[in-house]
Amino acid sequence: MGYEKFMMDVDQAGMMHTLLAGVDLSPNGQALEAITDVGPGNHFLGCAHTQANFESAFYRSPLADNNSFEQWQAEGSLDMAQRANAQWKRQLADYVPPPLDPAVDEALLEYIAKRKAASPDSNV
Repeated sequence: MGYEKFMMDVDQAGMMHTLLAGVDLSPNGQALEAITDVGPGNHFLGCAHTQANFESAFYRSPLADNNSFEQWQAEGSLDMAQRANAQWKRQLADYVPPPLDPAVDEALLEYIAKRKAASPDSNV
């Protein structure tokens, strides 16, 4: 177990979350109007429905690299573990702890000290 593996597991959990949401059976999700508008033999890339839904319609992994081989090489040929390493370091550097009332913090630290004193540490 390492931070890189954890980041890859979080990525997989994100994919599963999207998958388990199920199929969108709403009129927008089925895109029947777009299918009718675009017609056979054409593509959907420029149609209004695609433009409106592309960002949220699919799970986009923050770790997977979907670029061309040439672009991947130009950007350093990083494998997923290397991208995961950069991601956990970035997230840790950007972390801002939530505000905590000093009285609550003091009470928690006191409780921790009390519990530690009540049980000898077997790893000493």
